[in-house]
Amino acid sequence: MPEKSPEITREELAHLATLARIDLTDAELDHLAPQLSVILESVASISGVAGDDVPPTSHPVPLTNVFRDDVVEPGLTAEQALAMAPDAEQQRFAVPRILGDEQ
Repeated sequence: MPEKSPEITREELAHLATLARIDLTDAELDHLAPQLSVILESVASISGVAGDDVPPTSHPVPLTNVFRDDVVEPGLTAEQALAMAPDAEQQRFAVPRILGDEQ
Protein backbone atom coordinates (compact mmCIF):
# COMPACT_ATOMS: atom_id res chain seq x y z
CA MET A 1 0.00 0.00 0.00
CA PRO A 2 1.61 3.32 -1.02
CA GLU A 3 2.25 5.82 1.75
CA LYS A 4 0.03 8.87 1.85
CA SER A 5 1.81 12.05 0.81
CA PRO A 6 2.23 14.34 3.83
CA GLU A 7 -0.06 17.30 3.54
CA ILE A 8 -1.28 20.00 5.86
CA THR A 9 -4.80 21.24 5.38
CA ARG A 10 -5.91 24.81 5.79
CA GLU A 11 -7.85 23.78 8.92
CA GLU A 12 -4.81 22.05 10.43
CA LEU A 13 -2.70 25.13 9.74
CA ALA A 14 -5.33 27.35 11.36
CA HIS A 15 -5.33 25.06 14.42
CA LEU A 16 -1.52 25.12 14.64
CA ALA A 17 -1.51 28.90 14.27
CA THR A 18 -4.00 29.17 17.12
CA LEU A 19 -1.86 26.93 19.34
CA ALA A 20 1.21 29.04 18.51
CA ARG A 21 -0.82 32.21 19.13
CA ILE A 22 -0.21 33.42 15.58
CA ASP A 23 -3.06 35.37 14.05
CA LEU A 24 -3.24 34.43 10.35
CA THR A 25 -5.67 35.95 7.90
CA ASP A 26 -7.70 33.80 5.48
CA ALA A 27 -5.39 34.89 2.67
CA GLU A 28 -2.30 33.88 4.69
CA LEU A 29 -3.83 30.48 5.48
CA ASP A 30 -4.61 29.92 1.79
CA HIS A 31 -1.07 30.96 0.84
CA LEU A 32 0.87 29.11 3.56
CA ALA A 33 -0.91 25.73 3.67
CA PRO A 34 0.36 24.60 0.23
CA GLN A 35 3.86 25.87 1.01
CA LEU A 36 3.98 23.90 4.26
CA SER A 37 2.73 20.82 2.42
CA VAL A 38 5.69 21.11 0.01
CA ILE A 39 8.06 21.36 2.98
CA LEU A 40 6.50 18.28 4.61
CA GLU A 41 6.80 16.35 1.34
CA SER A 42 10.49 17.29 1.07
CA VAL A 43 11.19 16.12 4.62
CA ALA A 44 9.29 12.88 3.98
CA SER A 45 11.28 12.20 0.81
CA ILE A 46 14.56 12.65 2.70
CA SER A 47 13.34 10.43 5.53
CA GLY A 48 12.43 7.75 2.98
CA VAL A 49 15.96 7.63 1.57
CA ALA A 50 17.68 6.68 4.83
CA GLY A 51 17.40 2.99 5.57
CA ASP A 52 17.37 1.35 8.97
CA ASP A 53 21.14 0.80 8.70
CA VAL A 54 21.84 4.55 8.35
CA PRO A 55 22.14 6.25 11.74
CA PRO A 56 20.65 9.74 12.07
CA THR A 57 23.33 12.44 12.16
CA SER A 58 23.54 16.19 12.46
CA HIS A 59 26.81 16.45 10.49
CA PRO A 60 28.00 14.65 7.37
CA VAL A 61 31.36 13.80 8.94
CA PRO A 62 32.14 12.87 12.55
CA LEU A 63 33.23 15.75 14.76
CA THR A 64 36.09 15.46 17.18
CA ASN A 65 37.17 17.73 20.00
CA VAL A 66 40.07 19.86 18.80
CA PHE A 67 40.70 21.76 22.01
CA ARG A 68 44.16 21.65 23.52
CA ASP A 69 44.76 20.38 27.02
CA ASP A 70 44.25 22.96 29.75
CA VAL A 71 47.62 24.10 31.03
CA VAL A 72 47.85 26.38 34.03
CA GLU A 73 50.21 29.28 33.37
CA PRO A 74 50.98 32.24 35.59
CA GLY A 75 48.90 35.34 34.89
CA LEU A 76 49.71 39.00 35.23
CA THR A 77 50.22 40.56 38.62
CA ALA A 78 48.02 43.52 39.53
CA GLU A 79 50.98 45.84 38.96
CA GLN A 80 51.67 44.41 35.49
CA ALA A 81 48.01 44.62 34.50
CA LEU A 82 47.73 48.24 35.66
CA ALA A 83 51.14 49.37 34.34
CA MET A 84 49.76 50.96 31.15
CA ALA A 85 46.40 52.08 32.58
CA PRO A 86 45.73 55.82 32.32
CA ASP A 87 44.49 55.84 35.92
CA ALA A 88 44.35 53.30 38.73
CA GLU A 89 43.33 53.28 42.37
CA GLN A 90 43.37 50.52 45.01
CA GLN A 91 44.79 48.04 42.46
CA ARG A 92 41.84 48.63 40.09
CA PHE A 93 41.33 50.46 36.81
CA ALA A 94 39.90 53.91 37.54
CA VAL A 95 37.14 54.89 35.12
CA PRO A 96 34.82 57.88 34.92
CA ARG A 97 31.65 57.59 36.98
CA ILE A 98 28.61 57.04 34.76
CA LEU A 99 26.02 56.78 37.53
CA GLY A 100 24.82 59.68 39.58
CA ASP A 101 24.87 59.84 43.36
CA GLU A 102 21.98 57.39 43.72
CA GLN A 103 24.27 54.74 45.21
